Amino acid sequence: MADIAEDFKEGIKENLTEVVKNATSKIPATTEGMAVAYGSLVVMALLPIFFGAHRSVKYHNNQKELGETPETMTRKDAAMFPVVASIALFTLYLVFQFFSKDMINLLLTGYFFLLGVLALCYLLSPVISPLVPAAIPNIPFFLKFDRGSTPEEKKDGSEALLSILDYKFSSHDIVCFIVCSVFGSWYLVKKHWIANNLFGLAFAVNGIELLHLNNVMIGVILLCGLFIYDIFWVFGTNVMVTVAKSFEAPIKLVFPQDLLEHGVSANNFAMLGLGDIVVPGIFIALLLRFDLSLKRTSNTYFNTAFLAYFLGLMATIFVMHVFKHAQPALLYLVPACLGLPLLVALIKGDLSALIKYEDHPSKPDDAAVKQVDSSATANNGTDATEATDTPARVTRQAAKNKKKE
Repeated sequence: MADIAEDFKEGIKENLTEVVKNATSKIPATTEGMAVAYGSLVVMALLPIFFGAHRSVKYHNNQKELGETPETMTRKDAAMFPVVASIALFTLYLVFQFFSKDMINLLLTGYFFLLGVLALCYLLSPVISPLVPAAIPNIPFFLKFDRGSTPEEKKDGSEALLSILDYKFSSHDIVCFIVCSVFGSWYLVKKHWIANNLFGLAFAVNGIELLHLNNVMIGVILLCGLFIYDIFWVFGTNVMVTVAKSFEAPIKLVFPQDLLEHGVSANNFAMLGLGDIVVPGIFIALLLRFDLSLKRTSNTYFNTAFLAYFLGLMATIFVMHVFKHAQPALLYLVPACLGLPLLVALIKGDLSALIKYEDHPSKPDDAAVKQVDSSATANNGTDATEATDTPARVTRQAAKNKKKE
């Protein structure tokens, strides 16, 4: 009798455990739910690339008007980027293995809260500022932080102030910051997927606008390096997937596959990393600027690369759905975004111009002057007369070349 009672208790316990497990486990996504989720991710990936690329054109035009040259990534930087990214990724993986995931994510939440609010404010300021009531005047403010001279510098007679921070903003920007802080607080408290996506989209648009590839070859080196990086860390190890699932920060776009069943409280997410948007996006933005430099009626290379990105993303989703395994998106995006525009350039006869194009070309006159000056210094002034005369000859030759062209 005692054995029967014990078996009965065990049976009830197993049933309760199974009920709890079924209640807490994720419900398999329906075909309609997956279609909505992946379709939304595709749209959310395309929008930052389109708007970020066009904003980058305006940004670079402003830089040229001001006579400023933005910081550019060199070929060495592009080659080293996958190595640095690998070290950072593996470090995060180790941190999550040996430390409390909740504590790490708490620190990251505060950090990305501030970054997200600033990114969203930068993005939405042109939209929110015109909506501010006239009762709030648009008063400019200046935030300056300068470093004074050290005693040694004063002895040398150089007492110029070193500007560390020089930031200009207005009262309307403060209103925008307050509005964006509301969304930030929502993310901080609830970690809601909509708030996450708002921050993620802001990061993506700003990244594509502000990150700068000066020429196509740097972009090719960067994309090819990250192509290998993505394949290794997704297929070779579980590091990428583990970090992506553990890292609770707006570095990815997410969309619930069970939205149709549970509404905005759904929690079975499909995701796309921001790197799969920003990295191809800055290359596509470069192609848009190249299109505009050609002064033709259509943006052939931007449209081609944009279509290639869409096809590559669809291929990623298709393979992931068929094989039921996470896919390195750059495995499909890099060949598409590089191959199709380069093929079109080859067919149209623009390949040479595309490879030689630079947003901010270095002036040959300046390079020649620097080379001559360094030679004169090395010779201790023995060829000073010749060195002084050479820049003038270089300038005259450059003028003649321009006339010939």
